[in-house]
Amino acid sequence: MLFFIFWVLGIVLIVAQTTLLQSLPLWLGRPDFIFIFVAFTAYRFAWIPGIALVFSLGWVMEVVAGIHLGFYPLMCLLTFTALKLLTNKSPIKESTYQIPLIGLSYFLVQMFLYLFYSLSLSEDLPEWSWGLTLQRTALLVMAAIPLFFLFGGLYDYLLKRRLRSKPLRRRPRKPV
Repeated sequence: MLFFIFWVLGIVLIVAQTTLLQSLPLWLGRPDFIFIFVAFTAYRFAWIPGIALVFSLGWVMEVVAGIHLGFYPLMCLLTFTALKLLTNKSPIKESTYQIPLIGLSYFLVQMFLYLFYSLSLSEDLPEWSWGLTLQRTALLVMAAIPLFFLFGGLYDYLLKRRLRSKPLRRRPRKPV
């Protein structure tokens, strides 16, 4: 049930990102909700459900708004894997590194995708802009703070609800 509810939440985020955010002025910026969701998934979900969730949402996003097929699911899987490997069994408290690591990973993914695009699609490539990339990264970090509270609250609520719904099993006493 946790997987299904977060998958539906991801679909809602895709709809919001591809329809509602497109009406905002371009100078205001448009945060990548799915990237934030992928980062949250990397922090909280196990490997197999996380990969399934990330790949399916990346694929849906690619079908809905992809220009160059295959790049968005690849970006989602690489981000999930990198964040999962970096944060697995980390001795540092989660809240200390989660949001800054989202900003750093988004910035590095943008650089990696630009390099990848330059190698595969050199004729349609816009010029690299440090200012625009840093602005998008800052906007993503600002949007990640309330979204992480929302996602974390929903995740904790669903876990508590799931634990409450399972009755405790009592073992019969053995006669002495």
